[in-house]
Amino acid sequence: MINRLRLLQLSKLLDVTRLNDSDQTQLMTDWLKQQPQLPVAVAAYCVYPEYLNELRHFKAETAQSFELATVVNFPHGDMPLPLVCQQIKAALTAGATEIDCVMPYQALLNGELQQVADFLSEVRRCSADTCLKIIIESGELITAQQVARATQLAIDCGADFVKSSTGKVAVGITEEAARIMLTIIAAANRPVGFKASGGVRTIAQALQLIDLYEQITGITATSATMRIGASALVSELADQLTMG
Repeated sequence: MINRLRLLQLSKLLDVTRLNDSDQTQLMTDWLKQQPQLPVAVAAYCVYPEYLNELRHFKAETAQSFELATVVNFPHGDMPLPLVCQQIKAALTAGATEIDCVMPYQALLNGELQQVADFLSEVRRCSADTCLKIIIESGELITAQQVARATQLAIDCGADFVKSSTGKVAVGITEEAARIMLTIIAAANRPVGFKASGGVRTIAQALQLIDLYEQITGITATSATMRIGASALVSELADQLTMG
């Protein structure tokens, strides 16, 4: 039996995510209504921008305390910068309190580092003081050096969190990528959060990521410092906490 305090800690780190390309408003509403209630509030729900209204209503109806997260430049990281800034402004108007933006990682792979830096700096400006998570899509980066460089660029350009993956490519979070990202984050000259996403499907895997975070950074994982992007874990957590 897993320690209850560990399960509660994990619950508080969750960004419960639904990013289905074939979604519809009614399907989103039904999904939200079917979410199991945990003893503590999750960190955030993350949905496409067009469903922020449904998410706001769900939050008001349930009186839960969670952040309203959405994605931009998603999933391929190849949208023109003016369009991405329009997405951000529209999302903030719709009530988003956190922005998860995909880095233009193909430009990074092509060695166009200044282009990536300029893009991320403008995204930071457009997001104002809203929590900004930069998705580096670590599974598409070829070398450890590229993962490290992407993480550093996100930090240098003002990201509040560096996030591993969109969940839309074959390789999501891996232990190797997490270690590299966390080593760079731990050396930053300011607090920077870490979000593990892409293929986190079991409580055991999520707890291992928390352990890795705390081991490398020396910081206790809270929603201010670490997130885990998942949807599959909520029901399992609810069951485990009920049993406990």
